[in-house]
Amino acid sequence: MSGEEPYGDVLRALRQRARLTMEELSEASGVSVRAIGDMERGRSRVPQRRTVVALADGLGLAEGEREVLLAAGRAGRPTRTVATAGAAEPPRAVRDFTGRAPQLARLKEMAGRAGAGDGASVAVISGPPGCGKTTLALQAVAELAEDFPEGRFMVDLHGVDGAVDPGEALVKLLKALGVSDRRLSQEGPAGHAGLLRALLSEGRHLVVLDNARDERQVRPLLPAGGPSLVLVTSRRPLTGLEDVDRLALEEMAQDESVELLRRILGEERADAEPDAVARVAEMCGRLPLALRVAGNWLAIRSAWSVDRLAGRLSDEERRLSALTTDDVRVEAAFELSYRELTDTAARMMRLLSLVPGPDMTAAYGACLAEADVFEAEDVMEELVEAGLLQATFDGRYQLHDLLRLFARGRLTREEPPGERRAAEDRLRGWLLETSVVAGRWYKPKYGAPPASWQGIVPLENAEEARAWLQGEAPSWLAALRAAAGKGEHHRVVEIGDAMEWFCNLWVFWGHWSELYELAGRSAAALDDPGMRAYSHNMHAWALIVCDHRYREAIEQAGAGLACARLAGDVPQQASALSHAAVAHRKLDELGEAADKARASVDLYEGVGDREGWLGAMVNLGSCLRALGLGAAAHTENLRVIAFLDAPDKEVGAHLADMVRAHSTYALGLDHAEMGQWSVALDRHRDALDRFRGLGMQHMQASALLGTGEALIELGEVEEARRCLGEVLELADVADAEIVSGARKRLEALPAR
Repeated sequence: MSGEEPYGDVLRALRQRARLTMEELSEASGVSVRAIGDMERGRSRVPQRRTVVALADGLGLAEGEREVLLAAGRAGRPTRTVATAGAAEPPRAVRDFTGRAPQLARLKEMAGRAGAGDGASVAVISGPPGCGKTTLALQAVAELAEDFPEGRFMVDLHGVDGAVDPGEALVKLLKALGVSDRRLSQEGPAGHAGLLRALLSEGRHLVVLDNARDERQVRPLLPAGGPSLVLVTSRRPLTGLEDVDRLALEEMAQDESVELLRRILGEERADAEPDAVARVAEMCGRLPLALRVAGNWLAIRSAWSVDRLAGRLSDEERRLSALTTDDVRVEAAFELSYRELTDTAARMMRLLSLVPGPDMTAAYGACLAEADVFEAEDVMEELVEAGLLQATFDGRYQLHDLLRLFARGRLTREEPPGERRAAEDRLRGWLLETSVVAGRWYKPKYGAPPASWQGIVPLENAEEARAWLQGEAPSWLAALRAAAGKGEHHRVVEIGDAMEWFCNLWVFWGHWSELYELAGRSAAALDDPGMRAYSHNMHAWALIVCDHRYREAIEQAGAGLACARLAGDVPQQASALSHAAVAHRKLDELGEAADKARASVDLYEGVGDREGWLGAMVNLGSCLRALGLGAAAHTENLRVIAFLDAPDKEVGAHLADMVRAHSTYALGLDHAEMGQWSVALDRHRDALDRFRGLGMQHMQASALLGTGEALIELGEVEEARRCLGEVLELADVADAEIVSGARKRLEALPAR
């Protein structure tokens, strides 16, 4: 077989080679005769992987032939693209939603009252595991979508396993509502809850806070009233919350449970065995999650009777008879599907419980199972088809919290402790190693990974590196925290070092101060004064640029200077002085700022560190201009441009591009200070193009303001109005002083 033949042709050839009729293959595999015939004749789509595996088992294929059949199935299925973690937008409601009519009617009534400003704007949907709390909330979102034109959003609070900190949930929700990293940084953690309340009071938003642990976790996320509606799902009724409506869900009614199974299995099949369907519903505890898992398990085996499933489910219940909690039947359904998995898929499910982030790509499975990505994706698709893993719309996978707990329990029982630790170490190592390689794309003297590096994910250019770092940040940050807790200090400081230049492209991530604080502690544990100096200095950078805590930044820079002197590290001494100079300038302590900036330049020049010298020169120019010495600043900035124009400059392309953009912008400010408006306009327009090419939106706003000011002075009022309007459009990512300046100049322009 060529490997390019249609799936049906491959299946027919293998069946005939095995000398099996369709009926015999159906009996051996559990796949119906009609389904096999449709596949062989090409009348049906390529089956799910689980069905292909069942047919391979029924054919008794050897390893080589088995892979041929699997490959043919793979080739016929659409490939899911790998994407980064998305915003908190709710997934679509399930197509076979059943029952819960009174609860839906009550939620619709609440939505109407909230819109009229009459009644509670928060509903707590509580109930036992698997009773359909999230499904009900998503159905409400779907049916109420037109009533909430400002948007519908969802945040998973992971209350059962690894509960999300309220502060992190606030940030995620605010970002989903369109708040920029810059605005979050300006408000600070103390202002996030108030900002959320203000946003929810200004428009009609529908928010789902899924899987809440307790009142403390939820309280900062709730509105104080207004037209928005917040739905909270939790296993607990959260009685400590005031002014909320409560809906307590229990198991479904028997007739609703039967109806849900009918929709999953198909009416014709279910109605042929009504008694067996009723028994399955009853043995699943009439809980939607258990019904769905059991129904999916049966749907794959179209040749099996429902009565056969009922017998198997009953066996699993007896096996778990020692359990007396309300969860027994849910776990029985999980156990049923789990025991039908191939050994490879069962192991994959156990290992995926170790993923620290909210979701994952196939690369995580590849790392944990020591497989290639395509093999891992096939195995993870088997879990999807069995109802044990959720595939999201953007090519990622999620493990439901109940299934994560189930899988973690099986991991503890079935994996030797040494193998579990090895898998944890493997995942943590991969996340941190990939982060280092990705971060070094932006670091001078590194760039592309060495040819010898064999990574699970492609990092073939800086854009892919940036996408990976931002998309997988929850997981690699968790891995970094774990490494710090385990005393893996070399790994921690290596991460800090790798992020030195990338952090300038993602200024308002929100965790740079934490990262460099961890790096500093690890450097101290290693008794490495040089790395301590670097970590203190980068922590000072984060405090200045990200957090606007200038006095603390001066303290960190002072500690960095002391460590650098102890280590005899002159470039880090210069770095400490340069960061301190920026903080002093922000505090309007201009004399001290200029003195430290000049000392920094001198130290860099003394040791020939051109990379550090470039940044220090731009900083010096800013200090001189702040002192009213525009001509002196202009001279220093021209020195930078001359260095960058030299053919033998010894700096990387990314660094050169960033410094040239900043220096060009600085020259525009210099010419404006000297009243040379035509030249200033040319410089600012040049800088604007460069910042756009680098994707530095906050600096685009600064260059636009400079452009607008120059145009006003040159009498180009309408063009200036357009530029200043663009600054306001970038308000969420720009410095507050830049936005304020643009607004004042717009207001001063003559009316049209």
